[in-house]
Amino acid sequence: MRQYSTDLTPPWKKPKPVPEVPAEPGLVVEEPGTGFCGAVVRCEAGTVTLEDRFGKHRVFPMEPRGFLLEGRVVTLVRPSPGAPARPTRTASGSVAVPGARARVARAGRIYVEGRHDAELVEKVWGDDLRIEGVVVEYLEGVDDLPSIVESFAPGPDARLGVLVDHLVPGSKEWHIAQSVTSEHALVVGHPYIDIWEAVKPSSLGIGSWPRVPRGQDWKTGVCRALGWPQNTGAAWQRILSGVHSYKDLEPELLGRVEELIDFVTAP
Repeated sequence: MRQYSTDLTPPWKKPKPVPEVPAEPGLVVEEPGTGFCGAVVRCEAGTVTLEDRFGKHRVFPMEPRGFLLEGRVVTLVRPSPGAPARPTRTASGSVAVPGARARVARAGRIYVEGRHDAELVEKVWGDDLRIEGVVVEYLEGVDDLPSIVESFAPGPDARLGVLVDHLVPGSKEWHIAQSVTSEHALVVGHPYIDIWEAVKPSSLGIGSWPRVPRGQDWKTGVCRALGWPQNTGAAWQRILSGVHSYKDLEPELLGRVEELIDFVTAP
């Protein structure tokens, strides 16, 4: 006598099996019901906590077929105990992509004022920039910015982003930035006299950045006030060594660099 299954659902109506994926920290998934996309930061009691790129957390139940991974439906499951940990974030706070290769450089560029600016951007955003194929160059000042932009000839496939120090209304830098009118160039800046000030004093073990009287060289005045040797190159290396991630930088700089990366990499 033939045995028949109690499940009379036609084969074409049965849901296709989907892969089960361990909800390891750093795994980036999307919850399709809400469209919330983020990295796994916690997995407990049948729920998973995701963190998006802005640091917002949301908790979702780990239901079957409940998430999208790279556009494919998956079921998240708890990782096995003792699973090896992996780096989950870059220095900029982005989700780390282990083993990712640098992309071929885009035609678009990000320009910063000087070598110190370039070194700081590289230290915090270097992983992101290599994945996106964005090259950072420095200008040694912005006095000739309009002619530099004109020479670069930005276009839809070669956008130009520029980061300017001390970009406050009425300043010399502000007037120069206002003269750049290309829709394919974006000039943004931070309010600090120099990129040094964009590093949080607490990250360097000092109470605050000293006030330097007008007319004095700002970097030399800072070194003198802090009792550092008046060698600005050595002072900068001391400052840079105190920067380990975006948490060591002021928000006024963080937002502007992220804005430039988004602008240059926009489709």
